Amino acid sequence: MKHWLVKMGALLAVALSLTGCGYNDFQRLDEATKSAWSEVVNQYQRRSDLIDNLVNTVKGEAKFEQDTLNQVIQARAKATSIQVTPETLNNPQAFQQFQAAQGELSSALSRLMVTVERYPDLKANKAFADLRVALEGTENRIAVARNRYIQAVQEYNVLARSFPTNLTGMVFGYKAKPNFTVANEAEISNAPKVDFGTSPAPAASR
Repeated sequence: MKHWLVKMGALLAVALSLTGCGYNDFQRLDEATKSAWSEVVNQYQRRSDLIDNLVNTVKGEAKFEQDTLNQVIQARAKATSIQVTPETLNNPQAFQQFQAAQGELSSALSRLMVTVERYPDLKANKAFADLRVALEGTENRIAVARNRYIQAVQEYNVLARSFPTNLTGMVFGYKAKPNFTVANEAEISNAPKVDFGTSPAPAASR
């Protein structure tokens, strides 16, 4: 009985020690970053699905510029070929590869939208109009999801780099997580433009 009490006392002391050194906070914030990351991936996947439908609709325009369309198709294929898992959060190289591919897709999509301005028949297409509205909403959701992820990672990384919780992180393998880079933020923020509320005059020739 005495041995059991001593053992329980030791376990309680360890539990209190872990609580005081941030172990539970690491658990909580690690799960928060995974949840935020999952939402980012979900929104990018939703955009990818919409782009697939958008490409099929644009293909119906016989004279549409194929180079621009092919760039979107290739960028989408590259982005969707990257396997994304929760472990990506702990792999800076894999994370950078993911965000670079999404940035390339955003740029290609932006160029596609600019080109569409020269095709009034395509812009008037009901299916295309519905897709552009859905795409605009998805871009907004991506921005919100990315911001939540950035905030979650910042909170986690402060814990991982602060003393004495950084010692707990070293013991249990909780390392700082990669975040979206400034360069990628600028690229994402500038693309794509999907609002055709005000349209310029159509080109003289097609």
